[in-house]
Amino acid sequence: MTGVTEKPPTAAASEPQRGAGDAPAGAPADPARTAAEGAEGVAESQTAADAADASAEAIAVPSPVVLPRWVQLVLLPLSLLGLWALAKASGKVLVIFVIAALIALILNPLVAFLQRALPRGLAVLLVYVAFFVALAGIGFLLANPISNQVASFSHSVPHLIKQSNKTLLELQHTLNKHGVHVKFIKQGETALQTLGDKVVKGSSSIVSFSGALLSEAASALFDVVLIFVLSVYMLLYGQRIGELVRRAMPDGDGTPEDDYPALVQAALVRYVGGQLMFSLIMGTTTALALYLLGLLGIFHDGRSYAVVFGAFYGLMELVPYVGPILGALPAVLVALITHPISAVWVTLMFIALQQLEGHIVAPQIFGHTLRINPLLVIFSLLLGLQVHGIVGALIALPILSVLRETVVYLHRHVVFEPWNRGSSGVL
Repeated sequence: MTGVTEKPPTAAASEPQRGAGDAPAGAPADPARTAAEGAEGVAESQTAADAADASAEAIAVPSPVVLPRWVQLVLLPLSLLGLWALAKASGKVLVIFVIAALIALILNPLVAFLQRALPRGLAVLLVYVAFFVALAGIGFLLANPISNQVASFSHSVPHLIKQSNKTLLELQHTLNKHGVHVKFIKQGETALQTLGDKVVKGSSSIVSFSGALLSEAASALFDVVLIFVLSVYMLLYGQRIGELVRRAMPDGDGTPEDDYPALVQAALVRYVGGQLMFSLIMGTTTALALYLLGLLGIFHDGRSYAVVFGAFYGLMELVPYVGPILGALPAVLVALITHPISAVWVTLMFIALQQLEGHIVAPQIFGHTLRINPLLVIFSLLLGLQVHGIVGALIALPILSVLRETVVYLHRHVVFEPWNRGSSGVL
């Protein structure tokens, strides 16, 4: 149709060109040769894929940020001094924001999980409702046995006082027989009676622990409400805050293992989980040990008050540094009132538990959570206690976990410009 005469293809053009080593057409293919060629093709494809992956990884890894010498010499020290001055001037305000931020970081994984199916605002609401319901449920489960044991102890206080006075009277008679004339029975009765009155009043306060806790919270209602509101806002704007932090910090490689907000959040979650597990283990162990002493007849009240003593010891484990000592005091005092020898055995039991806690339980749990040298842990606890009392000691370890992740992240992505001096320098 176009006026161009088409020639039929020649045999040479119709047949594919063969190399010198190719088999002629129609000849059977060599299986060994075909397999070798296929293996070479796979190897070449794999090599190309590995090279592409290596180049992609090389592109994904960001180059470290280099701090110039003038920043190291001037700007960095001034920034640290400014932050220190701001922290001292802010006082309680900074503590409130830090506590709110810690709460938001701890609850954020649950919010992120619920956000897969719900709006973020509804997810935050459900997480807080579940949190308070869980606290109320734990308190309800523990309130009945603890209140029963405390009430039983308050009723047995007069009997304990009479038994202690009898023991003092026998001791006085024994000393008189050996020529040691000491009249301390009246003072002993007065002291024990005063101690008994205080214990009875204190036990009634322990029975109404929830009311006392609410009254304490009411005295600091503004701070509690402010912390609650701030943590809610931080959770609602958590994604924006995370993006802001990512822009402020050096770039990571884009993986969760090198994402600064994710690393900080994971460190706090590990700390909280380890602390709760540690308190649960120590409280349960204390209750079982006291119950065993009661069964053996060494500390008779251990069978009756094992739950309340164990719960109090586990709760005090949440208080750093002085918590184990405060947790052991009620059981030791009760044993001292009933029988001094029992107090010795109870004291030895708590010493053994604290040795178990310090050498086995704590290293195994916190070794996988804090990942911090014990000397730094002790220093941070003492510093927090000195700066803001018990509250400072409570938030010292979470802050230390955040600082640890910050230092490790900056160490990977920040390089200081070297201070190399020439040989012709003056100094």
